[in-house]
Amino acid sequence: MDEKSISESIKNLRTARQLTLQDLADRTGLTKGYLSKVERSKKAPPYSTLNKIAAGLDIELTSLLAGDASPVKDVRLFLSKKEKRPLIRETDIFAGYDYEPLAEGKPGKNMEPFIIHAPFAINRTYTHEGEETIHVLDGRLEFHYGDEVYNLNVGDNIYFDSIVPHVGKSLGRSKAKLLVVIYFYKRNRF
Repeated sequence: MDEKSISESIKNLRTARQLTLQDLADRTGLTKGYLSKVERSKKAPPYSTLNKIAAGLDIELTSLLAGDASPVKDVRLFLSKKEKRPLIRETDIFAGYDYEPLAEGKPGKNMEPFIIHAPFAINRTYTHEGEETIHVLDGRLEFHYGDEVYNLNVGDNIYFDSIVPHVGKSLGRSKAKLLVVIYFYKRNRF
């Protein structure tokens, strides 16, 4: 899904749920004017904003990115088969990152697990509520956290508060393959 489609999907999902811009603003903590701008934009908002909007629409972030309007429901176990799992190619939202969502269809989750293939260049940093862990499965990663820089090799793991600006890039000849799990401790469900 391209960025313009994500913005259009936000509006379609909001109107399908019979929510006004003010209703969504109340659920997300974002302003009505900003949400209106997001819906009209050709570029998707940052990850942290998309997560707030998805929670306000009562859907998973991965569902929002896929254009799936299924509401959150209670599912105790979810199996993700490799052959059925999509590989989502880099977009401006995830600046250079290819990623595989590991629980894309699991509704009501507080964690978002991914396999990520890190880019070779840093285009932007990320900041969002919650906690995150990164485990290097293959390759080498240069990880920036605030003003600090860490070099991670295969088997290394880092766990951090994700409100601090952070980003990683691959070192060497091949992209680093990472297991990333993001935990959202502020989930708003309506």
